[in-house]
Order: sequence, then C-alpha cells, then structure tokens
Amino acid sequence: MPLWRATAMGLFAAALFGASAPFAKLLLPYTGPVLLAGILYLGAGLALLPWRSPREARLQRSDVPALAASIVFGGVLGPVLLLWGLSRLPAVAASLLLNLEAPLTIALAVALFGEHIGRVEAGGAALVVMGAAAIGLAPQPAARDLGSAVLQGAVAIALACLCWALDNNLTARLSARDPVQVVRFKTLAAGVVNVTLGLAAGQRLATGRPLLFALVLGALGYGASLVLFVRAQRVLGAARQAALFATAPFVGALVAVPLLHERLGTLDLVAGTLMAAGVLALARARHTHAHRHAPVEHAHAHVHDVHHQHAHDGADVPATEPHSHQHAHDAVTHEHAHLPDAHHRHRH
Repeated sequence: MPLWRATAMGLFAAALFGASAPFAKLLLPYTGPVLLAGILYLGAGLALLPWRSPREARLQRSDVPALAASIVFGGVLGPVLLLWGLSRLPAVAASLLLNLEAPLTIALAVALFGEHIGRVEAGGAALVVMGAAAIGLAPQPAARDLGSAVLQGAVAIALACLCWALDNNLTARLSARDPVQVVRFKTLAAGVVNVTLGLAAGQRLATGRPLLFALVLGALGYGASLVLFVRAQRVLGAARQAALFATAPFVGALVAVPLLHERLGTLDLVAGTLMAAGVLALARARHTHAHRHAPVEHAHAHVHDVHHQHAHDGADVPATEPHSHQHAHDAVTHEHAHLPDAHHRHRH
C-alpha cells in the first residue's frame, strides 16, 4: 500500500473516532457507561459480520494471546474508562485529553516492542504531552464547580489512553492479518462482555432511537474506524499511526462546540496548537538506514514488490494482486526509506 494511502486511512480513522466521542456523551443519559461501551462495540461487530476479505490472511492460533489481550485492554477497559471520564468532564476537555494516547503508544512501541523513533519524533511526542497536560491541569470553567469529579474524570481518560496504547501495539502485531476479521473478533467479544457487565451492574438498556443511534455510531466510530486503523498500522507501525490518530481529539472538540454548546477557551487553543505542532513533527519525520532482514516465513496480503520476489508453486495461489499465502523471505541487507511494517520491525 502506498504511504499516502496509509496516511489517509489513518487520518480518516481518527476523524471517525474523534467525532464519535461527543455523540457518545449525548447517549450517556439513556444508559450507563459500561453498557453504552458494549452497545457501541456490538454495533461495530454486527456491521462487520457480512464483510469478507478473500485476499487477506486469516487469523492463526498463534495470534490468540495478542488478540485476547487486545480485547481486554482496548475493547473492555479503555471504552469503559473513557465513557466514565466523559460523564465527569466537558466533551472539549475530554476530547483533547485523548491526545495522551499518542505519546503513550509511542513510549510502549519503543520501550517494549522494539520500534524506533528519532529526535524529531520524540520532540513531537513531547509537544503532544505538554498540550494534554495543560488541559488536564486547568479544566474548563464550566466544570470547576464539580470539584474532585474533574480530577477523577481526567485520571480515567488518562488510564483509558494507557489501555489503548497497549492495545495499539498489540494490534500492530496482528495488522498482517485480515483487518475485518481482527476487528470483528475484538468488537463482538468486547461488546458481549461490556453489555453483560453493564446489565449485571444494574445499568438500564437504551431502547428505541437511542439504541439504534448507538449501534450506528458504533458501526462508524468504532467498526469502520478500527478497520482503517489496522490497515494503516500495517504500513506505518504503532508509533506513527498513533501520531496520526492524535488528530481524533481535535475533531471531537470541534464537533462538541455546536453539538453540546461548549466552547474552545484560550487554553484549549494554546494546547491545541502545541499538539498540532507535535503531530506535524511526528508525521513528517523520515527514516532511512542500512538494515538486515532475517529469514522469515509468514502469511499476509502482499504484492510482488522488492520484498516479495518469489515464485508460486501451488495452483491455489490467486493470480491477482494483492493476494495472501504462506511465503518465505531470505536474509538480505539493503538501504531504503522504511517504516516499521511487518518486514521492518528491527532493533537499532
């Protein structure tokens, strides 16, 4: 996939998710945060049931541990913490605090999962953290009379970002598989768990139009967004896709202004400027050096580019590209601009 297309997918995924946060806040009076998280994810999973991706590699048994952990952190804990935090913060402040997900994802990608970022990218992540910290330390005037509820809401959203940061890095390890299948498993499992927990906690189930609206919102803001997110990660890696996804809170904040009659204060604009500068620095950085590919055998969707010069011995391999089948890579050393995709997750 060309870099520009992966970037566009990453940005569109961010826009869909960011716009969903203020709408989700409108739905909270009709149900509880845990139950709403379940309905949103069920909407995503149900919308993806009819879709098939014959050219993509299917999930394998070895993918189960990463997929299960991704469901727990990204599909259960993260959404519940976000919606609980939304109930205690104005949507503008909550949306901007979601920028913490990007630097946390980058930190985990580098420290635990072996991705590499340069000085420019590290500086961009620092700017995003500064902007998010400014929002967290000085909430919106409309929320000051809430006392400790504001701090609780900010902490909850920060923890949600940490859960999603771990989920992002786990999902990057699954990005070579069929994105629709990966997201379908994640959303349906998370939806069932959250609905069960919400009903057990006594939260009321939305009915009628609120329920229908929540299902549609989940299909777009979670289902379509996550499929595009996984496809972009395949090319960009966890850290750089997180930088693009940091634009989601800006979309959420802009939607909250007319939808919830909130306003952007001076601090919001300053913080937003810092975050935008950080995202720009992260997105513009380039990475080139001589590197060695170790021999590996795997399956994923591919075209016959410089990394996939192999013969097809089996008659069951599709002639059209892209296609997916088990194939081997020999050891090779070369130099070119690259990102931490499935073939370039190497130590530096």
